[in-house]
Amino acid sequence: MRYTKKVSVWPVGLVGGLKWEGPICKDGSVIKFYTLWKPERPMPVDMAGFAINVQLIIDNPSAVMDTFASRGYLESSIVSKLATREEFEPLANNCKQILVWHTQTGDPKMKQEDKLNKIGRKSPPMEV
Repeated sequence: MRYTKKVSVWPVGLVGGLKWEGPICKDGSVIKFYTLWKPERPMPVDMAGFAINVQLIIDNPSAVMDTFASRGYLESSIVSKLATREEFEPLANNCKQILVWHTQTGDPKMKQEDKLNKIGRKSPPMEV
């Protein structure tokens, strides 16, 4: 993360009712996002799945998180003001590894994963 020029991104494990959620990359660029929860979000990134270079925030003081944003849109409210998807810097081996997880003391709720399994689909493979 320390080398982030603008906004870096990576996948997050055990989030959104899935085994993982996050960017899908090709040739070092983010081409789309793997998510089932509100995929229409402008920047469907999880709060634990991105970093912003602090100088970018200093240089753009009007770019702030919208504290009144709807659930799931808080991340988009700041990230979309600072970088486009084409400018995202994929980390975690070109977003092929899970290095960050949402964890709790209870068992993870895998509702979306269960729905996929019922229709014969699975989350794309990911190195953990």
